[in-house]
Amino acid sequence: MTISVFDLFTVGIGPSSSHTVGPMKAARLFAESLRHNGLLDATARVRAELYGSLGATGRGHGSDKAVLLGLEGDDPQTVDVDTTDGRIAAIRASRRLRLLGVRDITLDPDTDLVFNRRVTLPVHPNGMRFTAYDETGAERCERTYYSVGGGFVVDGDAHGVDRIKPDETAVTYPFTTGVELLAWCRRTGSAISQVMLANERSWRADTAVRDGLLHLWSVMAACVQRGMHSEGVLPGGLRVVRRAPALLRRLVDDPATIDPLRALDWVSLFALAVNEENAAGGRVVTAPTNGAAGIVPAVLHYYRWFVPGADDEGTVRFLLTAGAIGLLYKENASISGAEVGCQGEVGSACSMAAGALCEVLGGTPEQVENAAEIGMEHNLGLTCDPVGGLVQVPCIERNAMAAIQAISAARMALQGDGTHVVSLDKVIKTMRDTGRDMKDKYKETARGGLAVNVVEC
Repeated sequence: MTISVFDLFTVGIGPSSSHTVGPMKAARLFAESLRHNGLLDATARVRAELYGSLGATGRGHGSDKAVLLGLEGDDPQTVDVDTTDGRIAAIRASRRLRLLGVRDITLDPDTDLVFNRRVTLPVHPNGMRFTAYDETGAERCERTYYSVGGGFVVDGDAHGVDRIKPDETAVTYPFTTGVELLAWCRRTGSAISQVMLANERSWRADTAVRDGLLHLWSVMAACVQRGMHSEGVLPGGLRVVRRAPALLRRLVDDPATIDPLRALDWVSLFALAVNEENAAGGRVVTAPTNGAAGIVPAVLHYYRWFVPGADDEGTVRFLLTAGAIGLLYKENASISGAEVGCQGEVGSACSMAAGALCEVLGGTPEQVENAAEIGMEHNLGLTCDPVGGLVQVPCIERNAMAAIQAISAARMALQGDGTHVVSLDKVIKTMRDTGRDMKDKYKETARGGLAVNVVEC
């Protein structure tokens, strides 16, 4: 399968790429399959069942809302996040929705949205099953989908034109491992970002790549701004107060400090701002997941704010390099917390940000690979244990910690020549194997770790 940087970085809605973005996409795919097969007008009721991690923590992650919006035809990239709460309230009150915005059907969220907390479908922990019924109650169509991380959705049982097929586009420099990527860099004398750009040309022109990546940066920057200036309490039972606005005021009110680590406070602010927006269901860039959406933007803000000479071209190189590293995780392990724990989300994002920063700070491909390896090596075994099933504790702080860790990893790699004992490929394999060995209760089920040792207030 060929993966573009625009597959790994997408504009979406919080709080979770696998539990919100994926279910919204899957629900829309199901509705579109009904229209494609001539069943839209015959559908009178739809039932959605969520399994595994989706069943266990879906309510806290907004999976129920995402399914309803997806059935109405909304897309994570374009859905109006300011109107979603009102629309969901209307659906719950009327027990009806408009399928793809055109067909009025029955859907009672209390009975037709089923969360199977202890049952998992084959293939992946994030499984969904949609069923359409006609006026007589007869079943007309059933489909199974899997949300496999980062907003990626796999159709589990469709056929023909409905099946989601891997992208088999031929690229200039094909690679699926770090060894292959470095070999292309040595053979061509190119930086990792240049190799990735050459491959992106298989889909779009250079100007489209540049414009697309700068658009992603603009969404990241807008998300940081919203998060820094949005007061209040995050939704859910934890009553978590947004901290970014208060931290911003403290930093702005004391600009003359001589603390040499002050920049790290700003990095923490950037990450907190993004992930508080994500937890509130705001607009974020999946990078490569929503639970880890604050790390790449925070480190990119560090580059833009604190590195002399930082510019748009460096931003493009940063995101291309991060995308190349993310591709390796997607190909060889997982970016799904429900599959390998938080090491696959925060760990992957930390690795991507570390390598990307290393390149724009002048690192060689070997140093970039070293930075990416350091970023993951010290996140190995990180569990996904959200308190209350919400993407808040420890998720928000964890992004801030990983962003600072990524900066440290990049700087450490730049002090060497790229030679190191553990390769990026080996650490990715180790992450995958560790995820397989990890107990399911530590994989985004809210049945282990902090999720059961912290009393909700």
